[in-house]
Amino acid sequence: MKFIVDFSSLQYGSDFVPLFLRQTSMSDKIKHECGLAFIRLLKPLEYYREKYGTPLYGLNKLQLLLQKQRNRGQDGAGVATIKLDMPPGHRYISRRRSNSTNYLRDVFEGVFSYFNDVPAEKMQDTDWIKHNLPYTGEVLLGHLRYGTHGDNSIETVHPFLRQNNWINRNLVLAGNFNLTNVDELFNELVELGQSPKEHSDTVTVLEKLGHFLDDEVERLYQWFKPDGYSNQEINKLIFKHLDIQRMLRRACKHFDGGYAICGMIGHGDAFIMRDPSGIRPLHYYYDDEVVVAASERPPIQTAFNLKYHKIKELRRGHALIIKKDGRIEESPFIEESPRRSCSFERIYFSRGTDRDIYLERKKLGENLSSSVLESIEYDLDHTVFSFVPNTAETAFMGLVEGVNKHLDEIKLKRLRSDEQLSDDGLERMIKMKPRVEKLVVKDAKLRTFIADEVVRGDMVSHVYDVTYGIVNDHVDTLVLMDDSIVRGTTLRDSIISICLRLNPRKIIIVSSAPQIRYPDCYGIDMSRMGQFIAFQALIQLLEDHGKSYLIQEVYQKCIDELKIEKSDYINHVKELYSEFTTKEISNKIAQLITPEGSEIDVEVIYQTIDGLHAACPNNNGDWYFTGNYPTGGGNKVVLRSFINYVEKKNVRAY
Repeated sequence: MKFIVDFSSLQYGSDFVPLFLRQTSMSDKIKHECGLAFIRLLKPLEYYREKYGTPLYGLNKLQLLLQKQRNRGQDGAGVATIKLDMPPGHRYISRRRSNSTNYLRDVFEGVFSYFNDVPAEKMQDTDWIKHNLPYTGEVLLGHLRYGTHGDNSIETVHPFLRQNNWINRNLVLAGNFNLTNVDELFNELVELGQSPKEHSDTVTVLEKLGHFLDDEVERLYQWFKPDGYSNQEINKLIFKHLDIQRMLRRACKHFDGGYAICGMIGHGDAFIMRDPSGIRPLHYYYDDEVVVAASERPPIQTAFNLKYHKIKELRRGHALIIKKDGRIEESPFIEESPRRSCSFERIYFSRGTDRDIYLERKKLGENLSSSVLESIEYDLDHTVFSFVPNTAETAFMGLVEGVNKHLDEIKLKRLRSDEQLSDDGLERMIKMKPRVEKLVVKDAKLRTFIADEVVRGDMVSHVYDVTYGIVNDHVDTLVLMDDSIVRGTTLRDSIISICLRLNPRKIIIVSSAPQIRYPDCYGIDMSRMGQFIAFQALIQLLEDHGKSYLIQEVYQKCIDELKIEKSDYINHVKELYSEFTTKEISNKIAQLITPEGSEIDVEVIYQTIDGLHAACPNNNGDWYFTGNYPTGGGNKVVLRSFINYVEKKNVRAY
């Protein structure tokens, strides 16, 4: 079999990484949540040209917002703009999308190509620019796609466009969402008489919102028509009176899942809405010049030079509605549920430049310091602390700070005691501190195109490298911090395998997240339960203890539970986990991630659920750890996922 191996280096920051090497800094690659960016300019373009020196102020800010959220998308990007008050016959919606390797660069090179050859004096004529060049609208929407399933064709890249010859029935939509009940919503559209072009949550949401937008427009048209207004006059009345809140109430009342969705209507109204549990993040800011919204807070801070407290979090179950005439209001469109914001956003997904996220990640690490010290029996002389780059670094800093706090307590206790310390003893005590080293290095320059699976697997194992000569052979324990452990394959086949070359006495893997036990259906690509290392450990323990019969019992309970359509299902998979302690499952995980043939002891220390909630008190969505789902659809998904596992169906559970 022929293959090619290419070790030529990548440029730092390049978007190109072969699929099987696109590993995140967490030990297992998982796809997750998309990124949104929205801008509404509240002044004419001329205002921004005069104050900021360019009529492309909005485009420049949109590009920066997307660039600063590129962690949220590796599959594609898209932008769309709407121009206000354009005369009939003139293009007022522009859209560009890309799923190329360098998707962001491709999008904005295409957008700005329209301005490259425009004479300088023409660039000062904002009226000419608006009427003659695309992407010069006052309403702008951007999206970064991190697809959780399906293909990666250009048709799957947001924003989506629902076109109509009536300006106020055009809808541009982009979102960060997954719905658990797409089948139900799709059938509702069919019952309304529609024939959606495909069976996906994005198209379903687009058509659902589009249907009720049409309905609201038609309602207003019929209301004003008997009063003798012309159709052109009625259009302007619709612009003013279109009730976005009512439209969203009617369209979204059956949505089950996590979502943050931005929409722009052809005439200029816009909305940004968030699910009732606040699962998906969304932040916004506005003043007399601009309205801006994004999935994360730091991009808004950076793009507009704002203090973090100036930026608001969109309330769950609410929509930020921006009318064409500039009116802004945050209005409820669905009944709020208890807050269950995704804790994975805090542990891993969001960029750590957010003040609160940074402090929470440090706290996650600090919470594990006691368990680590107990495991190494406080033998700091023969323990080396390190981390898996790069997002585990903040939690690692917290772990080290926690260790030092414990040491300070020990030192104070010794100093306050009546025990007399010799000069040597006092010096040794003062110098007590953890040995912190950067041992694991991610080799971002490795690139390969390999057809042979065996050779490719060997290449993947070398994505990480280690610093040699720091760990004392068969004497030192290596403590290694990671964000979380999903499937365990990268830990076993790459990180631990290469760390074994350092010949430590023992390896302790410390996870800043608890055990991932259950599927996610609100954005993360974790719907196949059999892939989770915690679930694999559970199954192995059931076999080891002669309790495999419980698998069939729970399987039958899951089938019976799904026979009746209802809003509140019971998660019977919890019954299996209740058979064993968290420690027992952790020990089994340690066995499963130990490379075959290794004689070096491996231990895994996980974050506790209490520790998670203490570190992230305002983001307590923990269903992937606890099985406590915020919506009925979540419990339905876990039942299906378990059934799929038992029936050996390698398919998504929703």
